[in-house]
Amino acid sequence: MNRTENQVAVVTGASRGAGRGIAVALGGAGATVYVTGRSRQEGDAPLPGTIFSTAEAVTEAGGTGIPVLCDHADDSQTEALFQQVEKDHGRLDILVNNATCLPDGLTRIGPFWEKPLSLLDITDVGMRSHYSATWFAAPLLVASKGLVVMTSSFGGRIYMHGPAYGAGKAAVDKMAHDMAVDFKPHGVAVVSLWMGLLLTERTREVFAAEPDKYAGLEATAEHPEFSGLVIDALHRDPERMEKSGQVWIAAELAEAYGIKDINGAQPPSHRAVLGDTTSYGTAIVE
Repeated sequence: MNRTENQVAVVTGASRGAGRGIAVALGGAGATVYVTGRSRQEGDAPLPGTIFSTAEAVTEAGGTGIPVLCDHADDSQTEALFQQVEKDHGRLDILVNNATCLPDGLTRIGPFWEKPLSLLDITDVGMRSHYSATWFAAPLLVASKGLVVMTSSFGGRIYMHGPAYGAGKAAVDKMAHDMAVDFKPHGVAVVSLWMGLLLTERTREVFAAEPDKYAGLEATAEHPEFSGLVIDALHRDPERMEKSGQVWIAAELAEAYGIKDINGAQPPSHRAVLGDTTSYGTAIVE
């Protein structure tokens, strides 16, 4: 397999959470990683994390972290990001579309009409921003026969947090399929990656508040870096074009590639409980 070392990656929405973990893991593989987000200093968001702290962590892991302040709801800022990548490198090997709006009230119990209408923002920073980022990045990706990853979840097939969240994730999955058709003649692979329950800053706060209630879930949760390890392996896979256009469960790809989480555990696939990548499941997760 080709090394990810000396490769150029962009990870959107990487101030914290999944994006931060993915960026750090790619840095650990030697990549130059452009880290995007809106948090320039602590306090800009309710949860800790900034683009600068993530970029530093990428560099400490062995790569080169480059922080870029970018609101992916603004196409002009997204365009400027990829203009910077083009000026610096003239190519892009990995694009991870992770920036997603998760408004307050997302996990509130109740029917969708009793939740804020702002939940629809996931179709802007999420579905639309993934599209626009890939649109601006396309020439760079074609130049390197790169890889595009849409971070997604089982919410695209089961009821999870309501119809706005579900529609947003389902749209991302379909977008990966259709973009793969257009990119295929150019050797660019596109996949949607279903991550499991992640030990993000937000999740750790929930677990800490009720440790007994979530003890079982915490034991099987994935570290945010885990998804990055899977993306690194997928990028190095000489047969990755055969996987293009599909939805993949991160835990299953990891097992196939012989990858374990950073704590040495083998995260389980939740296919049996939450449904598979091709049909709608019946589980309700709140």
